[in-house]
Amino acid sequence: SGGLMSKELDAFAKVLDSPAKPVLAILGGAKVSDKIQLIMNMLNKVDKIIIGGGMAYTFLKIHNKMEIGTSLYDEEGAKIVPEIIEKAKALGVEIILPVDFVISSKFGEDGEIKDATIETGIPAGFMGLDCG
Repeated sequence: SGGLMSKELDAFAKVLDSPAKPVLAILGGAKVSDKIQLIMNMLNKVDKIIIGGGMAYTFLKIHNKMEIGTSLYDEEGAKIVPEIIEKAKALGVEIILPVDFVISSKFGEDGEIKDATIETGIPAGFMGLDCG
């Protein structure tokens, strides 16, 4: 992931060196830990960040204390989520997380599909597959 991360940072640098405000970043992917450097750098340059993909469940579990069932969870990344949230608050950056989800009892076509919300959480035995 090092080479890819470097390419991502180079691409973002071109856009973020002198952007027109306001700036919104949309980030996804499975692991927070793979994106820590990117997220921390972006917080200095953006007004809002939408966090989606698998990494959203790590933020929701740590920051919102939401039950996430068997959804993707990045244990290493979870350790840095509070620091990311605090830095965002200090800089006045809004972090936007999904509020509803499509969930399933298994990854594949034969799973039981349901909807869930940030209020209900994702029950045990189910995983978040996508934003609702």
